[in-house]
Amino acid sequence: MEARAVARYVRISPRKARQVIDLIRGKDVGEALGILKNTPKKAARIIEKVLNSAVANAENNHDMVVEDLYVSKAYVDEGPTLKRYRPRAMGMATLIRKRTSHITIVVSEREG
Repeated sequence: MEARAVARYVRISPRKARQVIDLIRGKDVGEALGILKNTPKKAARIIEKVLNSAVANAENNHDMVVEDLYVSKAYVDEGPTLKRYRPRAMGMATLIRKRTSHITIVVSEREG
């Protein structure tokens, strides 16, 4: 049995979010939350919310025991990119890409 949570259209670059998500993949939920609390990156706060949501889904919707949960899958997909323009010298303009992410975390119960 597994429970999941997805945060879509999060305004953070997928590359930056993947740096943090790689730290918690395969870890127990308590350990993963401890890692996220002590990681000084913007993505850590966002991923912590998604992980808490996945744990709540497991507990409330699937009657799983929180102590037995671990992060079985965690990945970040690229969302749509917002395109903005910045004025530059001599009447030119530069494209600025504001990237978005879809963050997915799946938690499962440990066997045994």
